[in-house]
Amino acid sequence: MRNFFTSESVTCGHPDKVCDRISDAILDEYLIQDPTSRVACETIATSNLVLVMGEITSKAKVNVESVVRKTVAEIGCLDPETGFDANSLQVISKLNAQSADIALGVDNSLEAKDDSLDKYDKIGAGDQGIMFGYACSETEELMPLPITLAHRLCKKLEEVRKNGLLKYLRPDGKGQVTVEYFGKTPVRIEAVVLSSQHDKTISTEKLREDLKKYVIDEVMPKEYLDENTKFYINPTGRFEIGGPAGDSGLTGRKIIVDTYGGSCPHGGGAFSGKDSTKVDRSATYMARYVCKNLVKAGLCKECQIQLAYAIGVARPVSVRVNAFGTGVLKDEQLEEIVVKEFDLRPAAIIEKLGLRLPVFKQTSSYGHFGNENFPWEKTDRVESLKKYLK
Repeated sequence: MRNFFTSESVTCGHPDKVCDRISDAILDEYLIQDPTSRVACETIATSNLVLVMGEITSKAKVNVESVVRKTVAEIGCLDPETGFDANSLQVISKLNAQSADIALGVDNSLEAKDDSLDKYDKIGAGDQGIMFGYACSETEELMPLPITLAHRLCKKLEEVRKNGLLKYLRPDGKGQVTVEYFGKTPVRIEAVVLSSQHDKTISTEKLREDLKKYVIDEVMPKEYLDENTKFYINPTGRFEIGGPAGDSGLTGRKIIVDTYGGSCPHGGGAFSGKDSTKVDRSATYMARYVCKNLVKAGLCKECQIQLAYAIGVARPVSVRVNAFGTGVLKDEQLEEIVVKEFDLRPAAIIEKLGLRLPVFKQTSSYGHFGNENFPWEKTDRVESLKKYLK
């Protein structure tokens, strides 16, 4: 009955997250000027070089280089000695227009050929694919405990760097938490791993002491810690070379950090740099919204939804619910409720969740789920769903 589950998170200065943030910052800039912009923006980063590439169709005029430098500066990459800083890095932009073949299916969905259908049938899915949503009752955020704690760890690491408490820290960092379960109930923390980039002035011993005191002890719930909990702080010792100078970064390489820490399957599509006609992003957000409302309404304690789309088709080709035996109704009945109560067409999702707004840069670090400020985290359908408890 006892088992362990581990999830990781990374700071905003991790090389892959630097790229996610740049891609989403560029997306936001296009949406500010033209909310109907079609954006698929990828970023590569390495030693003092950023390459932005992809497909963008928009009326907006965006200074990509300026956005890149501003974003990198916000992360805190400003020291030339690190090999990657906002002022001196080289920026190369290779952006093209969206493929006309893709635009054809998005602008005129299969259903749009039927004049009797409504406006939400006009936009087709931007690609085929499968998307997953998930919610559980382990935490107040209705997220799995391991990924929730891993995010808290890395957020605190960034906080003590930016507020000057630990001035020797640099932007790159990673955290990992292993939780022991009894059945499906979390009972203790087995291990905490924390690694942070730092400058050459700090000793390994002092860094480990400070990170334990000011980061781990501040955010790890004491009721889950015991004398057998293991702590690994900068286990290799020195970590001076980090960020894109230490390891090249790429948009979309931290998709498990972005979602549920491995507690739920992932459809494979990344989020950052994509506008919401791409169902990789919008449908995954909607799937989370649906799951969270079902769990909050008491229809189940744990919920996973899989959605599947075909390119150029507005309605999902498949909707599947798995409540893992926790539902008050059968999974097939929950599927019927989801189809009846939630509009899963891309245009309806975009309108419901406000996905034409420039809200995406803030999603690029510490997960796209579990943050109450995001519109897909609302539980505004709970009361209307409670009727099915009867």
